[in-house]
Amino acid sequence: LVFEQSPYRNVLCLGHILAADGRKMSKHLGNILLPIPLMDAHGADALRWFMAADGSPWSARRVGDEALQETVRKVLLTYWNTVSFHALYARANDWTPGEVVPPALKHRHILDRWLVSATNVLVREVTDALENFDTQRTGQLLAAFIDDLSNWYVRRSRRRFWAGDPSALWTLHETLEVLTRLMAPMVPFITERVWQDLIVTTDPSAPESVHLASWPTVDGSVVDEQLDEAMAVVRRIVELGRGARAEARMKTRQPLARALISSAALAKLDDDLQAEIRSELNVVALESFSSAGDLVDHSAKANFRSLGKRFAKATPKVAAAIAAADAAQLATDLASGPVSLPVAEVEGGQAVITAEDVIISERPREGWSVLNEQGETVALDLEITPQLARAGLARDVIRFIQDTRKQAGLDVSDRIELAWDASGELAEAVEEHLGQITDEVLAVSATRAERGADWAVEPDLDLAVQVVKA
Repeated sequence: LVFEQSPYRNVLCLGHILAADGRKMSKHLGNILLPIPLMDAHGADALRWFMAADGSPWSARRVGDEALQETVRKVLLTYWNTVSFHALYARANDWTPGEVVPPALKHRHILDRWLVSATNVLVREVTDALENFDTQRTGQLLAAFIDDLSNWYVRRSRRRFWAGDPSALWTLHETLEVLTRLMAPMVPFITERVWQDLIVTTDPSAPESVHLASWPTVDGSVVDEQLDEAMAVVRRIVELGRGARAEARMKTRQPLARALISSAALAKLDDDLQAEIRSELNVVALESFSSAGDLVDHSAKANFRSLGKRFAKATPKVAAAIAAADAAQLATDLASGPVSLPVAEVEGGQAVITAEDVIISERPREGWSVLNEQGETVALDLEITPQLARAGLARDVIRFIQDTRKQAGLDVSDRIELAWDASGELAEAVEEHLGQITDEVLAVSATRAERGADWAVEPDLDLAVQVVKA
């Protein structure tokens, strides 16, 4: 009133707190939840995250044990497990950030370069969201990043962590340090614990608390939009490839000869990214549909959203011309540039179309597992040669030895002496892939011997192994 101004700049009107069944909490109904017991059961950070990020502040929301458990499982526990993973392999490899110089970004693995770029994009987007008081979007951004960090970067980089790759250890350490600062306003207690264990113990010059650390800033020079886009293509292909395996009921451990993807997608991927796809889908080769020759049927249909902007009322006629064209030839021509199609209703009698105007589907014929979504297609060659069958058996052997290691209580970095016994095709598979097997299970020696009474046995494979710490 004195200064003829509003006393506030932003107002948030909070919605009702509902019980798990959707009814408003009321003492009369006896369905209230006391906050302190909730925090005792799930942690104060879980309740803070849920209230800040699980919906708009003005929306009514259901609060209960199940909702908080979901927050803990999907976000906080995944974050904590990623920190624990890094601590485990840093300790196993006797690695601390204060004792080594971080490798130059250009010399790091492609997954590391992608993560550095993605982390800086996260800083920019979280900062924008918080400056606009949007804690819901902040939570969505952080939760999605944590999922990508755990279920893509860490999972794809496990072998490098086993080997103590400094690039992987440095990149994950740097990322967790930034992520912890970004999460601190939302979950102050777990981030403080991580800061003390991960940062303060390894860097005496670090602020003594995450809440005394400065807010992260964006380094635009390391944001690689082209790599981010290419990695998105990789992940989409991997997701489709997994789906194609599931449809064919082909287990992941069985190597396949090849996977086919569109020529346009393959052109966006360098050798390193193609290697990630081959490894993730467990295929020997990654090729374009054009390399499959007469195995491929093409179909073409109009992208009406794109065509409508330019051709208006003539769009149906242009779409008909696209459908009538030779789809295989059209796909080849569009890869080189715009294509003209005869359409009388268009000025000049020629409709000039681009790759954006056409959705090309490429479908291999019988003997393949194919999945197509949103114009992207992945096909897996399902023919299992004897060589591929033996490679699949070797993967089964690795899985069983790893399980035996765990049951023996061995640490992930422990080297072992391996003794094994098998017969027939399985024995051939073990001998053929013995180098790969010993590398994967950290065996310093592998000896074929007569199985003993105390050996671990896999009846389905008729395989017996003895694992002893070296």
